[in-house]
Amino acid sequence: MAMAEFQVVVGDPDTGESYQFEVADADANRFLGRSLGEEVDGGAVGLDGYTLRLTGGSDAAGRPLKASLPGPSLREVLVAERTVGYRPTGDGVRRRVTVRGSEITDEVAQVNAAIVERGSTDVADLLGGEDEADE
Repeated sequence: MAMAEFQVVVGDPDTGESYQFEVADADANRFLGRSLGEEVDGGAVGLDGYTLRLTGGSDAAGRPLKASLPGPSLREVLVAERTVGYRPTGDGVRRRVTVRGSEITDEVAQVNAAIVERGSTDVADLLGGEDEADE
């Protein structure tokens, strides 16, 4: 089994804050093989009782995960509208960009997630001041 290690950024839609966690080994393996849009247990990042939805991510080179592409492989996609990994400069401008499929593997460096179900304990109490919120 791969020794995965990556960063998980958890967004709280109620407060607008985000929390960053470094995960490795067994906790990271809970994310492997999952695809964007799936839900995982928040216990992997210390949020016991919470449910997180995988919303995005990127690999070590900064290439984004694209939810519409199955599998973990890299693909070159021709895009003409604003999408993950591309911001057009004008009307009719197209560009081929390299993106990664929606499956999370050990090649992913960052995973983005959002809280969809809350536990009985507040996020700040669970974290105990260990992790700082990005503002």
